[in-house]
Amino acid sequence: MNLNERKLQILQAIVSDFIRSAEPVGSRTLSRKYGMGISPATIRNEMADLEEMGFLTHPYTSAGRVPSTKAYRLYVDDLMERHELDEEEKRRIRKQLNLKALELDRTMEHAARLLSELTNLTSFAVNQSQHEDYLKYVKIISVDENTVVLVLVSESGKVSNTTLKIKVAYKEDQLELLSKVMTYNYKGRKLTDILTMDIIRNFESDIEAMSRLAESIMPRFMKTLESMLDTELYLDGLMNIFTIPEYNDIEKAKLFLEMVNKKDFTDILINRENGVIITIGDENADEIMRDCSLITATYAVNGKPVGKLGVIGPTRMQYNHVTSVIEYMTEHLSEAFITGGEEDEE
Repeated sequence: MNLNERKLQILQAIVSDFIRSAEPVGSRTLSRKYGMGISPATIRNEMADLEEMGFLTHPYTSAGRVPSTKAYRLYVDDLMERHELDEEEKRRIRKQLNLKALELDRTMEHAARLLSELTNLTSFAVNQSQHEDYLKYVKIISVDENTVVLVLVSESGKVSNTTLKIKVAYKEDQLELLSKVMTYNYKGRKLTDILTMDIIRNFESDIEAMSRLAESIMPRFMKTLESMLDTELYLDGLMNIFTIPEYNDIEKAKLFLEMVNKKDFTDILINRENGVIITIGDENADEIMRDCSLITATYAVNGKPVGKLGVIGPTRMQYNHVTSVIEYMTEHLSEAFITGGEEDEE
């Protein structure tokens, strides 16, 4: 049994209507709302064929039908119309991301929040393994006579700050000099390679004060480097699920919240392929995600993938709008970071 034009038209209408209403779609609804020029009886016959082919399911005693995973997949791949974001949405994305574009971690956290607001879904941003990342510069900033802040910035844009107490006396110019020496010694080196170096020996100096200052700072420098290798997940919009009909059942909502807060969820995101990837319902390998759709897109800095941005929610989601938002955000993130967070003037 082939999917002719009429069946495709009916299937597209059912998916679109169910996404909007969350209610099973009947033949009379299709005939009345979509002006197909065919009778409800003919539509019912076509719907029966589509159900037999596995594209529709028949919930409870309702006369209407709802799309299956197979229907959503066909819709996303072939039937979905491209959604163009309006200028207000684009302006909002550009403006808000530019304001946070100086630090990768803050940018990703802010991007997750913005994505949740724009889609009304649970959103996330996760940084990928930083084992291939390289150090860009080191800065040591004085707070008071016993406290300094150590700032490390990687080439991917990841920033790690740590405050430390030091017992040796120092001068501002010594901190500046040590910052420059550390940057000179380690700039462009892979983070994992720096962790294997004998850094204290590298700072042996005839200047005793500088040597003692370096010895005070270097152990924390190494711990801060290690923290830059960690994977971080930012979640936002968790409470959005309580506004979605599929999660009116409190037990189902609790299972969803438990799922996204497990470490396994972070691992699933990290291991997904780069690019825009959509997995729907039972396409998800993990059993606990079989009722969900997961959309991820890769975010790159200077052409290097550094993280993923996306949403998780019911299979009944506005795929065309959500994917357009995610694509625009991930494309703009790289541009915003390169421009250093200059605010959009438009």
